[in-house]
Amino acid sequence: MSPAQADAAQIDVGLRQYMLRVYNLMAGGLALTGLVALFIASNDSLLGLFFAQNARGAISPTILGWIIALAPIGLAFYMGARIRTMSVSAAQTVFWVYAGLVGITLSMYLRVYTGESVARTFFITAAAFAGLSLYGYTTKRDLSAFGRFLVMGLIGLLIAMVVNVFLASSMMAFVISAAGVLIFAGLTAYDTQKIKEMYWEADGADVAAKKAIMGALTLYLDFINLFIFLLQFLGVRRGE
Repeated sequence: MSPAQADAAQIDVGLRQYMLRVYNLMAGGLALTGLVALFIASNDSLLGLFFAQNARGAISPTILGWIIALAPIGLAFYMGARIRTMSVSAAQTVFWVYAGLVGITLSMYLRVYTGESVARTFFITAAAFAGLSLYGYTTKRDLSAFGRFLVMGLIGLLIAMVVNVFLASSMMAFVISAAGVLIFAGLTAYDTQKIKEMYWEADGADVAAKKAIMGALTLYLDFINLFIFLLQFLGVRRGE
């Protein structure tokens, strides 16, 4: 083996270890989210702190529920702004807190949709995510231009979601769900490629760990959002 081949092999091993760390962190975050969601959904008194049910059976967040739902947005901005100066342990703590808060919000879906349809949607999401992420990791095609298009689409999606809070249009909700599935499917491949390209063999242990945490958070968000939008298509509501 030539020196160049040896260096390439060294980088390849380091990259695989780095990506494995990203996926392990993401999987841990998803597991925590699922456990928290199951715990809250199975406890009526706890669920009542975050969600209220009206006379028609519709579930909506309480004031505390809205705070919990919006808190992860602030945490994501905080981590993005402070990741360079945070310790690895602090970054990991923020990541776990983030995953736990999302679990509280997702507990509402476990009460709205049947357990069977939630499980089915989860496995479909996992299979789709694995294929899309594998494509992003292995493709030689530069996805950066595609990624910029998806980010613009995501901004439009967020605006449409806010508008539909006031319009409450079922047709618009359907279009938003379809667009959400397509956007986060594309972002899964794009973000995987971007995370892969963030790897640099000369990174110190702390820098590599922080990159892995940010990468895990990015893919975690892609998975959760893909799951939620797919659930709106595939989920079966209780009582239907």
